[in-house]
This record gives sequence, structure tokens and C-alpha cells, in this order.
Amino acid sequence: MTGYSRITHATVHLPDDRQNTHQIEERLRRHSPGLRIPDGLIERTFGLRERTLARPDDLPSDLAARAATTLLRQAGLDPADIDLLLFAAVSADVREPANAHIVAAKTRLACPAFDVSNACNGVLNALQVADALIRTGRHHRVLITCGETLSRLSRWHLTRATLRTGLTSLTGADVGAAVLVEASEVPGIRASAFWANSAGWPAATLFDPQHAPHRPRGLHVDSDRLLASFLGLDEPVRLWLKERLNEQRADVGALDLVGVHQPSVPFADTFCRRMGVEAGQVVTTFPTVGNAAAASLPLQLALAAEQGRLAPGAEIALFGLASGASAGVMLIRW
Repeated sequence: MTGYSRITHATVHLPDDRQNTHQIEERLRRHSPGLRIPDGLIERTFGLRERTLARPDDLPSDLAARAATTLLRQAGLDPADIDLLLFAAVSADVREPANAHIVAAKTRLACPAFDVSNACNGVLNALQVADALIRTGRHHRVLITCGETLSRLSRWHLTRATLRTGLTSLTGADVGAAVLVEASEVPGIRASAFWANSAGWPAATLFDPQHAPHRPRGLHVDSDRLLASFLGLDEPVRLWLKERLNEQRADVGALDLVGVHQPSVPFADTFCRRMGVEAGQVVTTFPTVGNAAAASLPLQLALAAEQGRLAPGAEIALFGLASGASAGVMLIRW
């Protein structure tokens, strides 16, 4: 054992292009003439005002590589200083090989590389993997990358029957992110726990057309069913968090920052209320970025750093929520 791990840097690449909800609704009307879409439906339902869009020729690895390159520059590191690269995202360039190799090639890294996949909890699980490998002494400096192009999963041809499961697809964002985890003599990643309710997997699906040719194409999200699959998970999350904070003679209100996956404003607000998290503890990203999927948590860390909210010693909780369904929480000292 060599000690502990800590997150030392988090960066994000946000594409310049934007698509506001008026533009989304106008395009949906053109492609779904049988639907009557009231103005402002998406903002009222999800809290979205606009989402980020990658350039048409950008791949997930491009967004991830840009974030990684920025991180290396900010950290004053060379590619040779990284001894493991992880790629964790919903989006992918290819099914073979691991997308991490593509990111590594684009950032001139020559270290081992592999993917970590668990829907929107991919980065949180990658942090779990990085922490474990660093604690065992296997690696010293792990770079986690993420590139999401969720806007390309938008379903524009909807009917009255498919509107409920298709509207959520129009909130997906394009984002690149990177997080650096390094060996430390003191705990940075202090504790984590994960739960799953795998019976809820059909609530949000993106089927592989090669192996499921008769399944519906595109991203399908049954929001009510997905929410129900999380209901059995939030109580153990809340109890675990309370126990860990009690050990430190603290409570949720003492946390300097809370990162929570944000698939919509109402969802995030409801979850935070159930956890006892105040609005001022959260960096709200969904209204002006969209659903950043696995990039959601590093996006919040990067923006918090830009805002000067990550002073040394800051106490942070990261909440991961993903289709599957899975949940996780990680306690961090910056």
C-alpha cells in the first residue's frame, strides 16, 4: 500500500455552438408534423434553456482529448507523466478497440488505457477504479477522460405515442471533460459507496441495432419508470452519507460543494431535497448546458474551480445517478 489518492485537477471542454429550446421545438415540429408542441414545453418540463453542440465532425474522443490537453497544460505535466488513461462516457467513437486508446493517441500518451462504462455513472466509477489502483501502488497518476455527444441521440420523429419516452432525448449535451487523480500522503478521495437496482434497466435504453434489430431505435427514457427505479436507492445513499458525516461530527450542510448528476432541473432539485442539500451548495449546469451524462460531475468540479469554490481542504460530495439503475456517492477533500 502506498497511501491515498486525491483529485488534483478537473477541466471541461464546452463546444461553442448552442441550440436553445425554441430551436429544438421548431425542429421537432418540422420532423413531427402530427404533434402539437406548445411553446416552452421543454423548458417547463426539464428546466432547459439551451444545450451545447459539438461541431458535426467532432467525435467523443475529440472532446475528451481537448479537455485532457487543457488539463495537462494547466497542471504543467507532459504526456509521459501519466501512467494510466481511462475513458468513461455514454458516447463512443468505436466498439473496438477501447476508446481510451483513441484519446491516448490524440493526446500523445503511451501509458496503459482502457474504458470504464456505466451509463452516466461512468466517471464516478472511473474515480473508484483510479482510487483503488493508486492505493495498491499499481499507478501513481491516473487521467480520467470523458467525451459526450448526446445531442446526436435526439429523436426528431415523434408521435403522440412516443413523445413521453422521446422528449428527454432532446436535452442531451455535447461535452468533453478530464479529471486527474494522483497519489497522496493524505486522503483526498476519502470514502465511496455504490448501489444498484438492476431490475430497473428497461427504464432508459439505447439498443445496439446490430444485436437488437427489432428494438426501437434511439434513446428511450421512461421518466416515471426511471424515477421509480431510483426510489429504492436514495434511502441507503442518504443513510450512508449521514453515517460517514457523523463520524466526522459534521452534516450535509457543512459540505462546501455538492456535485449531483443533473438529467433535469426537477430531478436534481428533488434528489437534493431528499438528501438535505441546499441550492447554494450545488453548481447548477443543466439549464445552460443540458444533460452532460457522464461528464456532468467533472463539469461541475471544473466550473466550481473556475468560480474559486475549490479551496484547499474543501469538503465535497459527489452523487452519481444512472440508468440501470445505479447510484453512488463519493466524499472528497480537495
